[in-house]
Amino acid sequence: MQNPVITKETFLFLNELEKNNNREWFADNKPEFKAIETDVKAFYAASMDNLKLHDEIEKMKIFRIYRDIRFSKDKRPYKSHFGGSFARAGAKLRGGYYIHLKPGDSFIATGFWEPNKEDLLRIRKELELDADEFRKVVGNKKLKNIWGDIVGDEVKTAPKSFDKEHRNIDLIRKKQYIFVRKFSDKEVLSKNFGKQVNDSFKAIRPYFDLMSDILTTNLNGESMLN
Repeated sequence: MQNPVITKETFLFLNELEKNNNREWFADNKPEFKAIETDVKAFYAASMDNLKLHDEIEKMKIFRIYRDIRFSKDKRPYKSHFGGSFARAGAKLRGGYYIHLKPGDSFIATGFWEPNKEDLLRIRKELELDADEFRKVVGNKKLKNIWGDIVGDEVKTAPKSFDKEHRNIDLIRKKQYIFVRKFSDKEVLSKNFGKQVNDSFKAIRPYFDLMSDILTTNLNGESMLN
């Protein structure tokens, strides 16, 4: 398949799985699931190929349909969505992309959703020193038209050792630095969805370029890469 698409059968199956989230139903319908999974994996693989045309991608991970219920109160055995992530090339670039496919709740995301404590501190220290360039990049009209505002979980007041009255505390208090773009079912099932995803990911590049620079240098602008 040259240009893989998400089919209506994919969403029909996920809707049925939502209503019949048990091992018996899934076993009876596993052949259909495997066929749909093959098509979805082809879409993710094509998305990675597109990403590689304008970014350096280290790896792709498609998440399993099976839920880990060992420590969860929710004992439903299966997810009712498909998800896959793409990691940018290691130490020099950082960050990643994500595609979430679920009837009525499909979206793509990009940025830094689980930065390690060292990276998180480095970002916060940069914003404490000067957030003007950061605000300029995330406030760019073209980027905002596609992605909207930067989002992410945050602490209630201020991280430890940071002034809660700092002029950039709205950015410093974040624990994640991500962008999310939602899509309707009609958009996901259109033949242009793959292009829309890739165009969106391409539009985030100025943000990634800035963040890569921040995370590979110290506060004096000196490279921390070996």
